[in-house]
Amino acid sequence: MPKIHVCLTPALISLFDLSDKRVVVTDVLRATSAMVTGLAHGVASIRPVSTADEAKRWEELGYLGAAERDGKVVDGFSFGNSPFAYMGEEVQGKKIALTTTNGTKAIQLSEGALEIMAAGFVNLEATVLHCAKFEEDVLVHCAGWKDQFNIEDTLFAGAMVFHLEQHGFRCADDAGMAAKMLYEQTRNDLFGFLKNSSHYHRLSRLGIEKDIEYCLKENVVDAVGIIRNGELVKA
Repeated sequence: MPKIHVCLTPALISLFDLSDKRVVVTDVLRATSAMVTGLAHGVASIRPVSTADEAKRWEELGYLGAAERDGKVVDGFSFGNSPFAYMGEEVQGKKIALTTTNGTKAIQLSEGALEIMAAGFVNLEATVLHCAKFEEDVLVHCAGWKDQFNIEDTLFAGAMVFHLEQHGFRCADDAGMAAKMLYEQTRNDLFGFLKNSSHYHRLSRLGIEKDIEYCLKENVVDAVGIIRNGELVKA
C-alpha cells in the first residue's frame, strides 16, 4: 500500500529520503497556483530559478523573466507570481524563468525525487489522479513562508491526504494526519478560515484579495505540472 508523507516546511525536507517518492510541491499563495494556471493557459514551460539576476540571464536566451519577493513584483520585471498574469495571450507558447520567495526554492530543494510536481487547490483533482496512477509513495512538500510553517500549504497537504486515502494510500506521519484534520474542518470555507492567517494579512495589504480567492478554488484547471529537464511542463 503506497503512503503519503507531509513535509510542513522546506527546513525539514532534508529529513526525508526523496529517491523513492513522488514529490508534490505546493505554494498555494501563489507560486505553484500561478505555475499550473500558466500551463493550463498555454505557457510552454516554467523554469524555477534562485534569483532575479538569474531570471534576467534567462531573458537573454529568449525566456520571459518573472520575479517576486515578499508578495511584490521585483523591480525590472513585468510580472511575478499572480495567477492572473499567467492567463493572457502574451504568455501563451512562451518559456518563463521564474523566481519567488518560497515556491521555486521548495522545488529546487526537492531535487532527487522520482518525480517533482507543482500543485495547489486549483489543480487538486488532476494532481491526485496523477499520483494515484502509480504505486510509489507521495510526499507533499509545503513551501511555507521563509522556511516557517504556514496554514494554506498545510491545508493543501491535508487535501492531498484526504483524497489519496480514497485511492488506497495510507497516511505515513502525524503531520499528514494533522493536516487532513485541519482540511476536513475548514474545507467548506477555506477563504474565511484563512482570513486569520499571517500570509493572508501580508498579501491583503498589497490589495490582491482576488488572487487569494482564486488560489483557494478547487479544480479550476486540469493541468498537472511536472519538472522535466529543469523546467515545469504540462504532463
